[in-house]
Amino acid sequence: MSAIPTDRSPESTLAFLRAGYRFVGDRCDRYGTDIFQTRLLLEPTICLRGRPAAELFYDNDRFIRHGAMPMRGQRTLTGVGGVQGLDGDAHRARKAMLMSIMTPAGIRHLGQLFDDEWRARIPAWAEHGPVVLYDEVARILIRAVCAWAGVPLADADVARRTNELHAMIEAPTAFGPRHWRGVLARRRAERWIANLVGRVRTGALPAPEGSALRVIAGHRDEQGRPLPGRIAAVEVLNILRPTVAIDRFVVFAALALHDHPDWRDRVRGDDTATGNFVQEVRRYYPFFPVAAARVRRSFEWRGYPFPQGRRVLLDLYATNHHPELWPEPERFRPERFAGWPGDAFSLVPQGGGDHFTGHRCAGEWITIELMKRAVANLTGAMSYQVPPQNLALDLGRMPALPPSGLLIDAVRRTG
Repeated sequence: MSAIPTDRSPESTLAFLRAGYRFVGDRCDRYGTDIFQTRLLLEPTICLRGRPAAELFYDNDRFIRHGAMPMRGQRTLTGVGGVQGLDGDAHRARKAMLMSIMTPAGIRHLGQLFDDEWRARIPAWAEHGPVVLYDEVARILIRAVCAWAGVPLADADVARRTNELHAMIEAPTAFGPRHWRGVLARRRAERWIANLVGRVRTGALPAPEGSALRVIAGHRDEQGRPLPGRIAAVEVLNILRPTVAIDRFVVFAALALHDHPDWRDRVRGDDTATGNFVQEVRRYYPFFPVAAARVRRSFEWRGYPFPQGRRVLLDLYATNHHPELWPEPERFRPERFAGWPGDAFSLVPQGGGDHFTGHRCAGEWITIELMKRAVANLTGAMSYQVPPQNLALDLGRMPALPPSGLLIDAVRRTG
């Protein structure tokens, strides 16, 4: 048995926060390996990248999720008690409930709501530009997903609820005010949704058949018990929050169209080219940095020891940029996905493995659908200009976003 290569620093938390998306990949390159050990938040942690590592990491017989994500992430991003931290029968029951919402017809319906909201905003963008695409898309997404999920949302509350969801997304790797904004936003959002769940259960609030609010409010766990109101709120937010987070992918798609203008004509009206373009955006740009698990029982992998209880991180960004998986990984090349058969462990921006039984994001199909529709709108429903601005991505900031949020101007409806 070989010792896992160990990072030189006695504590790497600050280095991780400084390097951001590059932390694991840079050290793997430095040590000539796809595995190394370090200390994060004062705890020994094994870091992995690559396809074999992803296949290992999503083996539910070897890893558990309970207690893997630091509490600061649960109190902001995912919520305490959510599906991301469950294992075994509890996870299977909860994940099946969430996946029951992700029907092809339901996803198409959400896509149509998204399109309707987008096209309704074009006249305002034309009249009041320039506009920040990130802010605008976030509000489009929250209106669409709340309508789809059966969650009432008054016009006066759109900005406030969007800001709460953004604060939750921004908080896990932040310290100080940005982190505490996320904690408070999580508490407010859970109270908001828990109240709606209670009203659905008493019949005071009708929710459409098959909607997320109705399904989750009526769900019973593996022991036949309804979810506590706060946990039900966490799971409804696990529909709303990741959908609003697609605003970053939409901004990245617009940024890619700006940096690679030849792709505007190539994707216009071509669903296959649009699909390839969207997959490359998901591979190339930084989204969720790492996923966490703990070793269920001690085992050996490729000659390396994995002690029981050890925290393990799979670097999603580094796997999506692994040169053995993706030739010229730092080049934006959507054509690499032409004829791609799909692989549950090589393209992992939203996790790997099986959607139904594993810890892959339940909303990944929604992400792809809404990104494809956003690209169609950006290239077919409107014309616009991108004025001079700072569009650089700082990979040391998690989650990443262009500082300007991507300003667009001179918007005109074309379709």
